[in-house]
Amino acid sequence: MMLETSQEAKLQPTKEYPPQTDVNNNVEEVTATTDALLPFYDGKSILVTGGTGFLGKVLIEKLLRACEGLSALYILLRPKRGLTSEQRYREFVRHPVFDRVRSKTPQLLSKLVCVGGDISLPLLGLSERDRETLQERVQIVFHVAATVRFNEALAEAAVLNTIGTKQLLELCTGMRQLQSVVHVSTAYSNACRREVDEVVYPPPMDPERFIQCVQLLPGEVIGAIAGQLQGAHPNTYTLTKAITEQLVAQYADRLPLCIVRPSIVTGAVAEPYPGWIDNVHGITGIMMEIGRGTISSIMCDERCTMDVIPVDIVCNTLIAAAWENAHTTTTPVRVFNCTSGQVNGIKWHEYGRITQSCAVRNPTKHVLLYPGFRFRTNRLMHKLVELVLHFLPAYLFDTLVRARGGQPIMARLARRFQRAADTGEFFAMHEWTFRNDNLRQLGDRVRRDRAGGSFRCDVTGLDWEAYIEAYMLGIRRFVLKDDMDSLGPARAKLRRLLWLKRAIQLVGLLLLYYLCALVFYPGGV
Repeated sequence: MMLETSQEAKLQPTKEYPPQTDVNNNVEEVTATTDALLPFYDGKSILVTGGTGFLGKVLIEKLLRACEGLSALYILLRPKRGLTSEQRYREFVRHPVFDRVRSKTPQLLSKLVCVGGDISLPLLGLSERDRETLQERVQIVFHVAATVRFNEALAEAAVLNTIGTKQLLELCTGMRQLQSVVHVSTAYSNACRREVDEVVYPPPMDPERFIQCVQLLPGEVIGAIAGQLQGAHPNTYTLTKAITEQLVAQYADRLPLCIVRPSIVTGAVAEPYPGWIDNVHGITGIMMEIGRGTISSIMCDERCTMDVIPVDIVCNTLIAAAWENAHTTTTPVRVFNCTSGQVNGIKWHEYGRITQSCAVRNPTKHVLLYPGFRFRTNRLMHKLVELVLHFLPAYLFDTLVRARGGQPIMARLARRFQRAADTGEFFAMHEWTFRNDNLRQLGDRVRRDRAGGSFRCDVTGLDWEAYIEAYMLGIRRFVLKDDMDSLGPARAKLRRLLWLKRAIQLVGLLLLYYLCALVFYPGGV
């Protein structure tokens, strides 16, 4: 089905849903759809996929804490690393992201329900009983699960991002009381376009043909033709997300669907804690290494507007979009570009300046070199600096560690962050205009709601300097596990590293002067 690219949407009345029944056919009272956000969630049963990921955890925490009236929150969990779904669930509820809930309203955690399943398996790997329970009880679905690895093999990315989504949508078609399904995509699903409207664009390949290809062809054949299929897309992530959006749109006449497209998801503004982050993927890892002084050069066009969006803003948008979507269905499917560039943009050079300033002001005890880096667009110069200032010191450090009987890790870390920077290079060298009229309208409606202050959906008025400082402190606290008690010794260490840096620069200048003298005045040296 080919969708129109017009931004106009035809509003239709929300469908009426029958009373909720449990597996024993006992009728349960369900709160009807209301015009207010928080009452809408009263009595609702929700299914979340991808709940153990960064975005998923924050979403679940916010739903529990802010929407206390919800009935149940089902989490699809797969076995992993030798742990069963139930074992992973017991670990999950102990995660620090829930500390705020645990300390104030611990009873809310009892609303979490583990459902054993796997987005990559046929029928989601659900038992018949769990499948029936979800189809009887669930009214709202948040589909967050996806692989976010840019360099994932095409077959694996297709299974997780496209085929898994199709299986979830098929599950949703059997949900008797379904009111809203929110599919999480990415603002870069149309990375080959410089202006991206809030519409579903024609994908590079029909979703059904793509799925058949992946299911029928051997993995090595798919790998061989991956480049041709990828076309103008920078990686398999954006390709599969684009195809999946069209797949979602094809279900819009059967399901109450909407799509939310976040840009680069970063640490929290405020919730669950200012600067909260629990991984070192993407820009977070680069910011951490800037703070530790181990990055000196980044391939990036610093004149471009970057587009980052705090994780709690994304979660608020998901919750508000589900509420909005339950009141009206749209043709074509409604899309929300959850982005910052057109609302309150910041240039890469400004973001980098603030990051480095924060790294110097609040150093971590794990700092290795005095922070200092440059954005570059000259690849040859970047690779030269990377070799001399990234890899050479890393290998020297590892040699010393190995000589003392320790475990060398610096070269491995340098290679890991080189790969992270390389995969993100496309997004740092280009700029997009993401239209977000739907997001603005949603934000306006949320602000008019009584609970509007708790569900901020955009970055209007965000103080980037204060946010980045909180983000850097969050990396220090939540990722590096470095409390503020170490700040004094860390600052003293940083001063010593500054003198070391100046001494090295002085030696370098003297060496350069000596070499120049050898070249131009060979008889006078």
